[in-house]
Amino acid sequence: MEDQKFTLERVKNAPVTDEEMISDLKQIAYQTHSSKVTQKLYQEHGQYDTSNVGRRFGSWNKALEAAGLSISNQCYISDEALFENILLLWKHYGRQPRRAELANPPSKISQSAYNRRFKSWVTSLEHFIEYANSADVTVPAKQEAKSNFRTTGRDPSLRLRFKVLVRDNFTCQHCGASPAKTAGVELHLDHILAWSKGGETTLDNLKTLCSKCNLGKSNLEF
Repeated sequence: MEDQKFTLERVKNAPVTDEEMISDLKQIAYQTHSSKVTQKLYQEHGQYDTSNVGRRFGSWNKALEAAGLSISNQCYISDEALFENILLLWKHYGRQPRRAELANPPSKISQSAYNRRFKSWVTSLEHFIEYANSADVTVPAKQEAKSNFRTTGRDPSLRLRFKVLVRDNFTCQHCGASPAKTAGVELHLDHILAWSKGGETTLDNLKTLCSKCNLGKSNLEF
């Protein structure tokens, strides 16, 4: 009869050791056949939060060094790109996005990128709101509706898109559909007076429509 073997049980909520984090990094590298474990890759397969790993070792690259892995070259992400991703999520869900949703599509940027820039997700949202409210929408001078002369470009800025969506409560102004109520609803911004007819890209000439209502609309007006 074999002697009974005993193993230590991990105490619930016990602190994670450096060795456990390093071991997990190595395991992910082995499983993915990669010597470069990016934060995005680790976020998909690792056991621990990337921001916790980075704080433990001083930075993500220092954690990789401790695990004997190649340094991950992280490209610079501008504030505008970070804010565009927040707006993308806000429009997708029809409400203020949550931190956990950064790990899933349609998000293109991980939580760690926001933590590096703004320290936390809440602070990231505060900076986004400050940015969105930092400039007034430019109202063009009055002109004939059929004039081809315009004072605004066709594509609305991030600030203007957010203002229109907030004003319309992230809801289609034709049928009332909203991603906050029905998953999968896709929202678009549409010119009330069509761009091809001289319509400007301004707050009062834009409205929110769902993709279904906007499909095939062309220059017709509801």
